[in-house]
Amino acid sequence: MDSSLFLRGLVIGFSIAAPVGPIGVLCIRRTLAYGQAAGLVSGLGAASADSVYGAIAAFGLSFIAGFLIGYQDLLKVIGGLYLLYLGYRTMVSRPQAEEAELKNENLASAYLSTFILTLTNPVTIIAFAAVFTGLGLVAESHDTLSAILIVVGVFLGSALWWFILSAGVGLLGQKMRPGLLLWVNRVSGVLIMLFGVVALYSVAAGRILPR
Repeated sequence: MDSSLFLRGLVIGFSIAAPVGPIGVLCIRRTLAYGQAAGLVSGLGAASADSVYGAIAAFGLSFIAGFLIGYQDLLKVIGGLYLLYLGYRTMVSRPQAEEAELKNENLASAYLSTFILTLTNPVTIIAFAAVFTGLGLVAESHDTLSAILIVVGVFLGSALWWFILSAGVGLLGQKMRPGLLLWVNRVSGVLIMLFGVVALYSVAAGRILPR
């Protein structure tokens, strides 16, 4: 067993989570609207999904990867439609109403929504497979414990990024007024909807777009 596998998994998880996509925009907006806890929990949902894909790559579960890739168009349509719905709700929501509902925000729902949203992007498994291959992390050369170390590293690396993001945005959000938050909602909603449009367009155009 190579203990450095954990560190490499940590780097992989952080680097794959860091690029700002629809989940990043959603995490930022939820942090500003509901507080750091909501943003962090949303990020942990994505980190959990990343660890699932990391496990598929680490354990060499090619039949699951093949299934996900085989149904990637359907998954993209589901994810794209949900992004359109989520973006619209974000765009039309008002900060005043959100402040009143802050204590009733369902953290489990925030976690589950980003978990499912990340899982509906099967391109992520391609990214993990490419990184694992590039770093020589082939499942056949490691035992089960080594693969587990990689997966734990992926989760913690991804979670670290979401903690940094939600903490930073949380500090910024304390200085923001409702009028500015309203524009944050509008811009975030439009961006999330654009990600949904891109996902649906990629299916129509027969392309595979990066996460």
